[in-house]
Amino acid sequence: MCASSGVFGGHRVILAPMAGVSDPVFRLLCTEAGADVAFTEMVSAKGLSYANEKTRHLVDLLPQEGRVGVQLFGHEPDTMAEQARWVEAELGERLAWLDINMGCPARKIVKKGDGSALMKDPAAASAIVSAVKGAATHPVTVKFRRGWSEEAGEAAPLFARRMQEAGADAVTVHGRFAMQFYQGSSDAGCIARVKEAVTIPVIGNGDVACGTDAVRLLEETGCDAVMVGRAAQGNPLVFADIQAALEGKAALPPPALEDRIALARRHVDGLLAIRPRAAAYLRKHAMWYLHGAPHAAVARGKLAHCSTQEEFHAVFDEVLRAQAGTGGPHAAPSL
Repeated sequence: MCASSGVFGGHRVILAPMAGVSDPVFRLLCTEAGADVAFTEMVSAKGLSYANEKTRHLVDLLPQEGRVGVQLFGHEPDTMAEQARWVEAELGERLAWLDINMGCPARKIVKKGDGSALMKDPAAASAIVSAVKGAATHPVTVKFRRGWSEEAGEAAPLFARRMQEAGADAVTVHGRFAMQFYQGSSDAGCIARVKEAVTIPVIGNGDVACGTDAVRLLEETGCDAVMVGRAAQGNPLVFADIQAALEGKAALPPPALEDRIALARRHVDGLLAIRPRAAAYLRKHAMWYLHGAPHAAVARGKLAHCSTQEEFHAVFDEVLRAQAGTGGPHAAPSL
């Protein structure tokens, strides 16, 4: 992986920047399990420019976290450059690299000309990359999709070349069109075509749900690293399986419910310790950890009303009792 060593330092497995998901404790759980680098949530450059505390807390790090990636979104080159400088000053050596979001398909993002909307305006996208690259001392990467829509056609290879010419040190490609959102399959062939189109490193993203998927994507596309998003939700241990596969080891068994609940407890306890009002946010994470558990639907109903650490733990305890059958024939309804 010598082609990417200057940017990634040999890192090959990356936790994606996921809005409303990639909090500090979740990042820590993923890196402990095997993610080489974790991204913060995507961060609004405009929000940072207003010194918005709700936005700035997205780049808060735990003392025990290693270096992280930070992804900015916006469409104003000067604002993006200014806030890239702020992030560098704020995080210092704890910053791995800066990424520019040109792939988010959410309507509230694209209607402002941010995220994947920039794929429809390569000149504007290039101006942003050039401005950020001129302001930053850390590597600058760009994340985008296969293109805007299937009707408009694949744009990623040419777009990647434009980003390279604008100064990007690497690119991340998700193999779906923006208008697909997360429907259908990610096209690995698109990632391979991007790899052929540029000389900078390429990170492959989309449908990496296990170690086998990661190895296949690397081999089929020639990409330099893989990025994992939704597969890590409720299952940070997916990174252990990916690292095992990269080392040529046998696939790991699916994590036991007890292990997932242990992670859920750490997630709840750790985040509430630093964000006491995060209970509503944590409910979705807790539901992901319990995916496939006995009577999970009933448990999810209870989690939807949890507002304290004790209430979360009570639900986790009930799920484990249902799993073990220690409550007798009427244990399940107690959930």
